[in-house]
Amino acid sequence: MTMTEIDLRNTRSEKLSVFQLQEDQYFVESSEGKICYKVSGNGTKSCSCADYTSKINKEPDFRCKHIMAVINGNGNIRKIDNGKHHAPRLDERFITKIKGKEFVLYSGLLDLAHQKGIRKMIVEPVQFPTKENKMEAICRATVESKDGELFVEIADANPLNVNRMVVEHILRVAATRAKARALRDYTDIGLTALEELGDLEEASEGNSGRINKNRKDFRTESTNSNPPKMEQSKGGVTADDRREEAKQKKTQEGKVPQAAGKAPDSGAQPAGTQDTQPADHKAAQNTAQPSAAQITAIEKLAERRGINGEQLVKIFTDKFKKPYGEINSDEAKNFIKHLQQAA
Repeated sequence: MTMTEIDLRNTRSEKLSVFQLQEDQYFVESSEGKICYKVSGNGTKSCSCADYTSKINKEPDFRCKHIMAVINGNGNIRKIDNGKHHAPRLDERFITKIKGKEFVLYSGLLDLAHQKGIRKMIVEPVQFPTKENKMEAICRATVESKDGELFVEIADANPLNVNRMVVEHILRVAATRAKARALRDYTDIGLTALEELGDLEEASEGNSGRINKNRKDFRTESTNSNPPKMEQSKGGVTADDRREEAKQKKTQEGKVPQAAGKAPDSGAQPAGTQDTQPADHKAAQNTAQPSAAQITAIEKLAERRGINGEQLVKIFTDKFKKPYGEINSDEAKNFIKHLQQAA
């Protein structure tokens, strides 16, 4: 290269911006500022521009304007971040959408917390689930930042506000919910965590895992899924009651009337006749209507297990081989035991 060519390239390099990536790696903007060329090498430098690659083989000491910009410095060399210290952000992979609403996953909150430099997280039970407290667990979670700042949250879980698939793990659900809420405070995430929801249908109601007092009873989900109502007439007498009354009347009419003036029956049965009282008593049991308490118990057990009306009818029909509307007191008693054991 002649001195004239060197001076020309020095002049052209004066306005070029230089960015230092590492000690021996630079990026130099083109004259138009649209692209950057990579200049590398600690001693003898090379450049990725076309001017350098086309002339270096013919002129071993050739230096393009980009190399000259690096050598001269020109006061424009700036060190750039290599991306290792990026700002903490929530990965979109940890955001899910249900019925048009966005929810964050617990794993995403934990990932973001580690990006921010979480120091530790502690979860402790406040209340263990027992029969006395209706199997409700309460946990408290504490998150400590790298600066020593504390974020504390509590959460509850019980059979009414968790998915029936995890109803046997109430304490763990409460712990996860508490940690998710504390992490949301620490990471400043306003989205509700998916793990805070009881059932997925609560997503449309904005429920955050607490008891939903407005949750629809399973009996009112739809007209087609309701358990059949017992046919009721005025005075609280059902159609089955009327049929039983007619049956008993017919039985009484078929008995042989006692002779006039005959002494009252001492209770002894004539020889060769069978005592019909046990059979009559059994028949009465088979036709007796279930009490209101039995029906309420069946509905409460079904609600606890997450069984809707249509499913309840099918379970009864499969077990007793008859329609749910014909349930009697004895069957109601056995059905309650069956639901309790299944629960």
